[in-house]
Amino acid sequence: MANDVLTVAKATLKEMKNYYQDYLKPTTPPGALFAAKKSSVNITGYNSGKVLFQGSSAEQEAHIWKSKATTTLPSKKSTSKKPIDTPLPHGFDSWSVIGSDEVGTGSYFGPLTVVAAYVEKSQIPLLKELGVRDSKDLKDPQIIAIAKDLMTFLPFSLLNVMPEKYNQIQPTMTQGKMKAVLHNQALGHVLAKISPQKPDAILIDQFELPSTYFKHIQDQPAQIKERVYFQTKGEGHHLAVAAASIIARYAFLKGLDDLSAEAGTNIPSGAGNNVDLVAAKLLKRGGVTLLGKYAKLHFANTEKAKKISGRY
Repeated sequence: MANDVLTVAKATLKEMKNYYQDYLKPTTPPGALFAAKKSSVNITGYNSGKVLFQGSSAEQEAHIWKSKATTTLPSKKSTSKKPIDTPLPHGFDSWSVIGSDEVGTGSYFGPLTVVAAYVEKSQIPLLKELGVRDSKDLKDPQIIAIAKDLMTFLPFSLLNVMPEKYNQIQPTMTQGKMKAVLHNQALGHVLAKISPQKPDAILIDQFELPSTYFKHIQDQPAQIKERVYFQTKGEGHHLAVAAASIIARYAFLKGLDDLSAEAGTNIPSGAGNNVDLVAAKLLKRGGVTLLGKYAKLHFANTEKAKKISGRY
């Protein structure tokens, strides 16, 4: 059985209990604030702040809360002792690298965005001067400004799966596989752009076990496997991942803005209570067909919105 453990603040723990309200179990283990079962995943939130995810989709479910975790323990299979991260060679942060990252996996509204970007070692000082670092440490206006600069000179590939397309794919493809396929495609596009030049390495921001990642892409016509490394919080290991993350965040924000303009109402990010209220309004206006143009329908927010709207 797959396991994932996050440590979160008390406020986040309460938010999680509310989020899983429809999936709560009648009893909780000693020391737990809540216990829930969503599809094949058991989620137990302890008063200490530890949250345990167990089940075949544990990694995917935990990823929804990854950005709010104070510390993250590596995902693992109980039958395996292999580490998730692949050790990086000495001096890796000064290499010429293609980095890739994704945004939008835990947001009910908006696209799933994957970006790969190539940073030559000679460009690293310039990226530092432009303020490239972990996008979580940057405010949205900073992200937008830096992304626009990066997109003028970095070879990159941006793949944006808007909700309507996402909902067509998702019933036959898990989000994990979808992300793996998109990362693989984006990396392939960048390799083609810089050919015949080759990077020293490729670094993928870790979102699942490398073995699972390669299993997900085994049916793809072109599989990028040479000199590929995986690291959680990859943006801290090379600026190529940080640059990819910033461009991805910019594209995600632009996607939300475009959807907001189309809907005639503010389309927020995340998966909290405010999201449920907006979803309920869209349901009242045009049912699930309209909601599916803006939201990832397999999220639990859909059922909550239906209850709020009173139409289902």
